[in-house]
Amino acid sequence: MGYVKELRSIVGNRPLIIPGAAVLIFDEQNRLLLQLRRDNQQWGLIGGTMEIGESLEETAKREALEETGLTLHQLNWFRLFSGQEHIYQYPNGDVIVNVVAVYTSRQFEGKLKIDETEGLEVQFFKLDKLPTNISPPDKPVIDRYLSSLHN
Repeated sequence: MGYVKELRSIVGNRPLIIPGAAVLIFDEQNRLLLQLRRDNQQWGLIGGTMEIGESLEETAKREALEETGLTLHQLNWFRLFSGQEHIYQYPNGDVIVNVVAVYTSRQFEGKLKIDETEGLEVQFFKLDKLPTNISPPDKPVIDRYLSSLHN
């Protein structure tokens, strides 16, 4: 049982402050990899919750491998995200207060695949043609990244 699942068995749906990591993964054409999430039917970043004993970098790499089949060779620091806009209630009622370390990566290998327990699809998107149904905790991250390109 994962750490968060174990906590949920004790506290139910109450808000939990959870550290995690996400990765903005780009291919050679500078397209962003997103996952169509099974839980809310919206597109989201690759990432997830830190397990006990993991570093944030290890979390990012593990989640990328689990969710996409890709092995990341290099992570580049982007930004830490937290605050009101990162509080999210999942469709099952669980409330999470995200504290997310976000990285970028352009160096990876492997064959793209989907983790069917978490996602319905994984796909690269051009930055000017991103889907409109972005998962609420991930939208501010993507927006901040896009605005950083113009500064």
